[in-house]
Amino acid sequence: MPTLFDPLKLGALTVPNRVIMAPLTRARATREYVPTPLMAVYYAQRASAGLITSEAIGISRQGNGFPYAPGLWSAEQVEAWKSITKAVHAERGRIIAQLGHTGRAGHSAVIGEQPVSSSATLAPVDAWTYDGPKPSEMARPLAVVEMPGLVADYVHAARNAISAGFDGVQIHAANGMLLDQFLRNKSNLRTDEYGGSVENRIRLLREVTHAVADAVGADRTSVRLSPNGETWGVDDSDPTPLFTAAAKMLNDIGIAFLELREPAPGDAFGGTDVPRQSPMMRPYFKGPLILNSDYDLVRAQADLDSGLADAISFGRQFLANPDLVQRLQNNAPLNQAQRETFYTQEAQGYTDYPTLAKAVA
Repeated sequence: MPTLFDPLKLGALTVPNRVIMAPLTRARATREYVPTPLMAVYYAQRASAGLITSEAIGISRQGNGFPYAPGLWSAEQVEAWKSITKAVHAERGRIIAQLGHTGRAGHSAVIGEQPVSSSATLAPVDAWTYDGPKPSEMARPLAVVEMPGLVADYVHAARNAISAGFDGVQIHAANGMLLDQFLRNKSNLRTDEYGGSVENRIRLLREVTHAVADAVGADRTSVRLSPNGETWGVDDSDPTPLFTAAAKMLNDIGIAFLELREPAPGDAFGGTDVPRQSPMMRPYFKGPLILNSDYDLVRAQADLDSGLADAISFGRQFLANPDLVQRLQNNAPLNQAQRETFYTQEAQGYTDYPTLAKAVA
């Protein structure tokens, strides 16, 4: 049986271990959505991960609804990302760009227009803005004629990611973002070809994934889903038929890997009693499957041993432990994440977490 510390082939990439860094929103870009030099330090510190998945990167101004989140639609942004990927590669690391669109989670104070979604719905939580939390706004449903332009935005960002030196891309279809809003029937109330049946609700994800895979290669394209429980009111009344169909569709496209965020009861960020969907999805997706959410070393190895997972992605543990791979290998204690600095713009709580060697010293 493989261990967390054995190599793994993920499409075009062969990674040296199966300890994957999950995407983590950290809000360290400029107000113009440009990555900063501080971000290069942060990612390079974590280059011992088998693979780094970047924070969610906006594919367009419309889709970049979080304050201080980076984008990948302009030449200036591409140039700034080059220094980050170069820093990771200098440390012999690998990094892919997670491409996202916030949909109804955005706010006009950040994106400059009414947020869009699958349907005219309202998120049940406040939206983040530069001036603090504000009540969410009613989303404008995307028209069918707008779908080709949306798909083109994903393709443009994917091509920019490769130009910026990323080793691949991940399509963000999880955590209540736009593609997740189309997938699930609590947020998708449409009656056209993008709503109603499971086949219709996975249509946009299929179109985006096909187009991105055609543009940069299926072997450099991955997808992230969050199939159990709700995020910001985005949920589904019957997740198993939906996500097994999505798994089969993504398998047919031949993506490099699929990542699933599967919170459990008591999870610090969105715990749920809805059962994990990975056991039902695994027979339909034959490629590498990466699982995520509140894993420790014992549970991670158990899911590798059972064949349910091929690798495990770690979020808050990587946030607080730049040398997480070494710490897990040595069964060493972990730094605890400072939640109050998750989304600040400072180095504190970002690049100042000590490595094991510094902690011992």
